[in-house]
Amino acid sequence: MRMIHASRAYRLRLSAMGWIISALWSAGGTALAVEEPRFNRDIRPILADACLQCHGPGQQKAGLRLDDREFAIKPVKSGETPIVPGSSDESELIRRILSDDESEVMPPPSSKKVLSAEQKALLKRWVEAGAKFESHWAFVAPTKGTVPTLADSSETRTNPIDAFLADRLQREGLRMSPSADRETLIRRASFALTGLPPTLDEVDAYLGDSSSRAYENMVERYLYSPRFGEERARHWLDVARYADTHGLHLDNERQTWIYRDWVVRAFNDNQSFDQFTIEQLAGDLLPKPTNDQLIATGFSRCGVTTSEGGSIEAEWYFRNAVERTSAMSETWLGMTAGCAVCHDHKFDPISQKEFYSLYAFFYSTAGPAMDGNKMRHEPVLQLPTSGQKEKLAELDTRIAQTKKTLDTKRASLNYRDPADVGSGVADAGAVAEAEAGSGPAANSSENPQANQPEHSFRAWWKKGGAPQAATAPAEIKALLKKAPTTPLNPQENATLLAYYLDHVCSTTKGELAPLADQIKKWTGERATLEDQVIATYIMRDLDQPREAFVALRGQYDKPGSKVEPGTPAVLPSISRGEAGGRATRLDLARWLVSPQHPLTARVTVNRLWQQMFGMGLVKTASDFGLQGEVPSHPELLDWLAVSFQESGWDVKALLRLMVTSNAFRQSSRVTPELLKRDPENRLYARGPRFRLDAEQIRDNALFVSGLINLEMGGRGVKPYQPPNIWEPVAYTGSNTRSYQADQGGALYRRSLYTFLKRTAPPPFMANFDAPNREATCTVRERTNTPLQALQLMNDTQHVEAARALAESMIAEGGSTAEGRIAFGFRKVLARRPDSTEQTLLQDQFLKHLARFVRDPKAASQLIHVGESRLRGGERPGGEAELAALTLVANTILNLDETVTRN
Repeated sequence: MRMIHASRAYRLRLSAMGWIISALWSAGGTALAVEEPRFNRDIRPILADACLQCHGPGQQKAGLRLDDREFAIKPVKSGETPIVPGSSDESELIRRILSDDESEVMPPPSSKKVLSAEQKALLKRWVEAGAKFESHWAFVAPTKGTVPTLADSSETRTNPIDAFLADRLQREGLRMSPSADRETLIRRASFALTGLPPTLDEVDAYLGDSSSRAYENMVERYLYSPRFGEERARHWLDVARYADTHGLHLDNERQTWIYRDWVVRAFNDNQSFDQFTIEQLAGDLLPKPTNDQLIATGFSRCGVTTSEGGSIEAEWYFRNAVERTSAMSETWLGMTAGCAVCHDHKFDPISQKEFYSLYAFFYSTAGPAMDGNKMRHEPVLQLPTSGQKEKLAELDTRIAQTKKTLDTKRASLNYRDPADVGSGVADAGAVAEAEAGSGPAANSSENPQANQPEHSFRAWWKKGGAPQAATAPAEIKALLKKAPTTPLNPQENATLLAYYLDHVCSTTKGELAPLADQIKKWTGERATLEDQVIATYIMRDLDQPREAFVALRGQYDKPGSKVEPGTPAVLPSISRGEAGGRATRLDLARWLVSPQHPLTARVTVNRLWQQMFGMGLVKTASDFGLQGEVPSHPELLDWLAVSFQESGWDVKALLRLMVTSNAFRQSSRVTPELLKRDPENRLYARGPRFRLDAEQIRDNALFVSGLINLEMGGRGVKPYQPPNIWEPVAYTGSNTRSYQADQGGALYRRSLYTFLKRTAPPPFMANFDAPNREATCTVRERTNTPLQALQLMNDTQHVEAARALAESMIAEGGSTAEGRIAFGFRKVLARRPDSTEQTLLQDQFLKHLARFVRDPKAASQLIHVGESRLRGGERPGGEAELAALTLVANTILNLDETVTRN
């Protein structure tokens, strides 16, 4: 498309734009009106959304590139200059965005992108102010700025977080909200730190603590609860794409839950996040790695794998490495590096070659390309108990000693094949000569036993090992499948002959078979015991690394230029452990947590902030690149990132700072005016409020009902789920073809420990937006659907929990309906019902009671939902009251306040 000079119409549009800008100046109250446009904050988001796909790092249509000032101010192929700093009249960019001509307006109509009048005005002001560019904020190492000193002394805060937030609020003409009440605060803190509600004892203890540090003391108890690690692990496992099955084809079970339990322990032990990173990416490369450090490397083995028929080994070596590279990038860099698998990244400064340099770190993983549909896909780490270790060692000793005895006895027999004429010990390799008529056994008529398989090794070999071949071990079957005319090497010959003497030859097996059978028995016992030993997936590299190449257009079988392990040029250079040597995964891990790295600390702090406040300071937690949103409070993000590093990457210290801030403790109540001005609460003029996650909703019901089983760790459990969820997507032969719910206490374990089948994830999790863990997930969506309401009202687990809660209301809530309802309400919400709530629930109870008195069968059916037994046994005559209270409890569990972190 040819660029042309500004016309009279264009100059008129500039005049109109000037009027718009003047109007915005006179309106006041916006950043646009009072300060010069900033490239990172104001301009880059517009360019990234509307321009850079065609005029960015990956593609430069018409020779135009807009993400780099050096290119943007130079004339393009047409001779026009896109940006003339200081002069919007001479800048072709401004002319194009203001054009009414569909053949030349930018962005073009085909892109479906439309710039608003405000965006156009902003771009014009920026050009007129000199078109100053900035390096992308996320690629510059964070600096720890000065904590703001507030002009309004009434807004003085002791927590640096509050100082940064209040400073911004003052500039916006806003203030923080008052603190929430204590009942709300303990429930908020409890869910944020442990994923569970507080107990009534904990609520009473906090309400009764009149000390100035009551809140801090309460927070500290939750930080050091074993439930803390479970809640933090839940978030991390989304990022690590952890699941209990392979994910494709048969989607069979895999044994990786040891990694999940390691993550829980690491957070409970408050392992420094830099070490947490290093061990997951390269624990196997540390000097003398411990079992825990090896277990940690399961992070890179959590991805989807396959053994589907027709899969190509070379392709899956490639795909596994690509998946691991993408997971690493999203987890620690907060970047979508995987976009560069097929071509240079369209938006971010990551070339295809740089992606494959990262890929080279993961391309030399040991083990097969495909998983074999096995529970254990090599390489794995076995973790026998002390008793199993002793038994395995004992069996190894027995087997070794018996083999030695057997070998000695076999040699002492000095077996001679009747088919041999003075040729010594039989040699299967000589069969070829005999068959050809040139060997020493060409004529065996002088010795009838020469043709009898039970006496002659050669005769047995000639018959293909029949009849023993059918039941022989796999190694022997493989040798017997070779044609008799194919000579065996000496080792193969010895192996086959030993089997013949031990199990076939009538003159030797009587002495040898008992010993061979004993070895077989103990070997079988050992294999059975080894199968019972827990194992977990780990990383291990080949002794000789594979050569890595750029895959042209992302095709595994189209290698381009060779690459060595390396990192993108836009980020700091990597240090190699061995000077001049090849960079390793350990070098990569240490590079990620090096002090000069601009991304890892920011990405991690943002993710933890998101867990506490519902949304990150950077809303696009998975994308810190040019397409991502700028931080709402960049100075605060950088201050927290540097402080996090200075603390020794102390996760608990960082979370303590967040949850003890006044920002976290604010009331979440919102006025219509504030909701209109800041609907997403990006300015933090009110406290966080959002729906609980899927696991928290189920765990809350189990916890307040008293059903929950807080046992930690172990293989994934299978709670209730509707029928026919697994079966429609399962293959015959899959070990996850049919769903069989557990029984007893396993039904009531925390949701973290629920068995997660990727192709059919647990409905209670999928309904409430939990990911299927096929890929890294850094932000869960929050939807609102009728299916969610139906689950909360009718799901077996929730109905059973309501009945168990009703039982506790009867047992602990006093003798009156009023007292029992108030008790249940407080147990769930940590506060007492107000008079309206109390009246509504009591009316509901009386209506249900009257109905169940008339229909005792319906009452009985309701209170017998689920497998847990009634407290105190059956209650003939009292079933109507329990059923009525069950529906009241169900109502309380369905309240918006119950499924929300207020």
